[in-house]
Amino acid sequence: MKRSILLGIHPMYSMKILKSETDFSGIAQIIEFFKVKIEENPEAVFIAVFDHYAHTKHLNGEILSEVIDAKNLLLCFGHTIKNIEILAFRPKSIAICETKDSFILEFLETPRPEVNHWLQSWIKALKN
Repeated sequence: MKRSILLGIHPMYSMKILKSETDFSGIAQIIEFFKVKIEENPEAVFIAVFDHYAHTKHLNGEILSEVIDAKNLLLCFGHTIKNIEILAFRPKSIAICETKDSFILEFLETPRPEVNHWLQSWIKALKN
């Protein structure tokens, strides 16, 4: 996984997985895999899937030509509310983009190192 800074201020993680490096053939399968991981984690809860591609297409928005599909899986690991500001970090989103030959998965860094570790390990598990 690669850690970078988006727009100069937002720490994020990303990983590109070639389709030849995984047994998953589409975003729907990847989402089902993540739903199982969420169910297995006592702190995690599945919220929804946002179809970013369909939304952008409906708005006649610009979509990179190599993008076949793009969805966001929304989930939450929040088990405490110790301050109001922490709510701004929740829920979490795993962005999943499909191109002709790969899947690109990304998420913004969370304030909890263990959550970053869980998300990274789930994404890395997609690769053979």
